[in-house]
Amino acid sequence: MSGAGAGHAADQIAPESAMPGPVVAVPVYAGVSELELGIMVTVCRLCGGEGAAITVNRSRASIVTAGGLVSTPHVLYAALPEPAALLLPGGPGALKAARDPLLRTFLAGHSALPTGASGSGLLLLGEAGALAGREVGGSADLADTLWGHGAADVHPGEVWTDAQLCTTPGGLPALYAALHVAAAIWGADAAVDAARRLGQL
Repeated sequence: MSGAGAGHAADQIAPESAMPGPVVAVPVYAGVSELELGIMVTVCRLCGGEGAAITVNRSRASIVTAGGLVSTPHVLYAALPEPAALLLPGGPGALKAARDPLLRTFLAGHSALPTGASGSGLLLLGEAGALAGREVGGSADLADTLWGHGAADVHPGEVWTDAQLCTTPGGLPALYAALHVAAAIWGADAAVDAARRLGQL
C-alpha cells in the first residue's frame, strides 16, 4: 500500500453512508502519517464496511498530512458517534496534537476501549495519561519519552499488546495495531481475512 493510495482511501470513507455497526474513532491532525492512517482505515473498511472508521478532529478544516496530502476530518468530537474502539496513527505532528486539551480529554475518557497506536501516536495516549502502568511497544527513538509517561515497561522496536492496548513502531507495523482493534470489534476471523486481503498472510 503506497502512502498516496492510503491517503486517498482514508478520504473516500463517508460516515453518512456507514453500514450499521460499531465505529472506530481515528483522531487526525496536521502532520499525521498518511501511510499509518490509510492502513488503519483500510483494515476497518475491510472488516466493518464503509464508514467503519471515522476520522475526528476539533475542526472540520482540511489538514495536510506528513506526505503533503490534504484530508478533511469526517466529524468534530461533539458529532462523533460513541466509538467501539480507537486507532491512533503517528506522524511528525503528533507531539503538537498531543497537547490539545480536547483530544486529551477524549482519550482519557475512552481509555478502556480496544485501542491501537503506532509510532508517535503513542504520544497522544501518553499526554492523556493513558500509558501509566501499561506495557508498551513502539518506536525505539521514543523509549525515553514513553518511560516519562509512566509506562510500566517499554519494549523498543516491538509490537506489544497489553490487554486492550496494542502499540507498534511507526510505518507498516501500524497494520498490527489495526488488526488488534479489528479482532476485538469484528472478530478474529474478520481480522485474519483483512490481513490476507492485504497480502500479509
